Amino acid sequence: MCGITGFYSFNTSSASIIANVQQSNEKLTLRGPDKGDIFINETVALGHRRLSIIDTSAAATQPMKSPDKRYVIVFNGEIFNYKELSDRYLSEYWAENGQPQTHSDTEVLLHLLIRYGIDCLVWLHGFFAFSFYDTLTGQMIIARDPLGKKPLLYYHQPNSFAFSSEMKALLEWNVPRKINFSVLHQYLQLNYVPQAQSMIEGVSKLKPGHFMILSKKGLKQYQAFYTPQCFPEQYRQYTYQEAKEKLVQKMDESVQERMISDVPLGAFLSGGIDSSVIVALASRHTDKLNTFSVGYKDNKFFDETQYAQLVAKKYNTNHHVFSLSNNDFLEHLFGVLDYIDEPFADSSALPVYILSKNTRKHVTVALSGDGADEVFSGYNKHAAEWKMRQSSLAKTLVKLGAPLWHLLPHSRNNKITNLFRQLNRFAEGAKLGTQERYWRWASFNTPHEASALLHPNSLAKVDFQLLRGEKEAILAAIQSDDFNEVLLTDVNLVLLSDMLVKVDMMSMANSIEVRSPFLDKRVVDYAFALPSNYKIDGSMKKKIVQDAFRDMLPPELYNRPKHGFEIPLLDWFRNELWGLINNDLLEKSFVAQQGIFDVQHIETLKLKLRSNNPEDSHATIWALIVFQYWWKKYIA
Repeated sequence: MCGITGFYSFNTSSASIIANVQQSNEKLTLRGPDKGDIFINETVALGHRRLSIIDTSAAATQPMKSPDKRYVIVFNGEIFNYKELSDRYLSEYWAENGQPQTHSDTEVLLHLLIRYGIDCLVWLHGFFAFSFYDTLTGQMIIARDPLGKKPLLYYHQPNSFAFSSEMKALLEWNVPRKINFSVLHQYLQLNYVPQAQSMIEGVSKLKPGHFMILSKKGLKQYQAFYTPQCFPEQYRQYTYQEAKEKLVQKMDESVQERMISDVPLGAFLSGGIDSSVIVALASRHTDKLNTFSVGYKDNKFFDETQYAQLVAKKYNTNHHVFSLSNNDFLEHLFGVLDYIDEPFADSSALPVYILSKNTRKHVTVALSGDGADEVFSGYNKHAAEWKMRQSSLAKTLVKLGAPLWHLLPHSRNNKITNLFRQLNRFAEGAKLGTQERYWRWASFNTPHEASALLHPNSLAKVDFQLLRGEKEAILAAIQSDDFNEVLLTDVNLVLLSDMLVKVDMMSMANSIEVRSPFLDKRVVDYAFALPSNYKIDGSMKKKIVQDAFRDMLPPELYNRPKHGFEIPLLDWFRNELWGLINNDLLEKSFVAQQGIFDVQHIETLKLKLRSNNPEDSHATIWALIVFQYWWKKYIA
């Protein structure tokens, strides 16, 4: 796990920018605190910051060159099956050209690319973003892993091409700091930026499972080598019992692969099914697994450490619980805001940040249960969508009650008002088609509400035709009554642009690598070759995951509600952070002078925040705070 950056000048007019490689590379220090180095010639600069995981010796330092110095690679990520690939595809090569000089996956990837080019991409198990450069021909290959676990941002101009693992490093390549107002409009709906876009005009993200080929004349090729998809022709391949057994086998193989490390390794253990499955399987392959949980002193309803303790006891792990108060969370808030270099307003980033920070004191690598909810149907919105597709009296009554639900107070702040909020959203969804309902339930604000937040001058810069096209592309997978299409859309939107961004960003802020066995592409392909009724029905979400591993987990983990964790933003905004809102980031004269948001609407939103019916105003305020903090740091 590392950070990479680079620049390719297609003519002499942009060549002077190559000298910026050092500043760009330094911006990635938290991603790679162990070592930093660069490669420069007259047309290309490559930078690498290293977090040593596999082969920690100096010989495995990057940028790594081939023995003849012709080829150079900078690589972020891990290739878990690199030894197998070396034996299978490079044994004759090593015999003819000399044995490898390291025990690293980087060297294996370098020589696979030398010998096989882009054809080797489909063989790789793991997550990655890399740049591979041929100094003789000038050809450069840039690629990103199948599901987009590792980020790769780029800025393409007629005279040059710049890329990096993070926006803050990319900006060092003289990228103009102009806001993309169309993306801002989507951000105000979703609370995150949908890929492959970015908040900076002209900056994009390489799509997951895609590669680019650059030459001295510019961008030569942009193509997919992997795309997640549903496989309905395989739905009848396995009985439910066979499918459960196959899932255990595939997950065990995925976990075992991800335990390769030359530094201390552990696992996040929340007390939920997903992380508990990972711990149960990982414990098969090590004597004493380190496990880590966050406990919530002031939120016992959300505290699941008792369930994590049951799993830890069953598998005799070396378990660590970080029991935190609301003040502990509040103290880390600005650490999160300082690291964010593109607006991202999923507030659950805060506990991920704190968990990563505390876990890093003990290990450098952590396994996690990320991805299971999207791939195997684990969210409450999935249960709501399933119910929406059934004929029932309860569904009819909720729809008929729409006028009442709309009038009642909505808030996530307590059980009753949260129930009213959910009933209202369900009733709203009942009026919409399948695609529009998905978008509504994925959003905090409607398009109309997002527009109302913006100053008329900002709104004039929004390309609504472009937004409609991008939204249609995101929702294109939802075409029939196959529920797997909803899950596939979650993989392409929520997983990619929210969940994976959150975990990568918050773990890298603390120099820790997180590995997600549920997101092995073989597991994902297998999941989308199973019928959706193996995953969700009227009584259970994530059905096959729960049933397949039932014998391995404590029974107490079953038949209880999924809690997650709700950051007490509403209380903070009304109390400790009110000054930050009212006197700083959303202060009336500042907002007016800034000219991005509608002053009166922001003032109305602040009043709603302090009312008896705040609805989701705190989530919108958080999105605005994150944006304003970012704007002051990077744009103003």
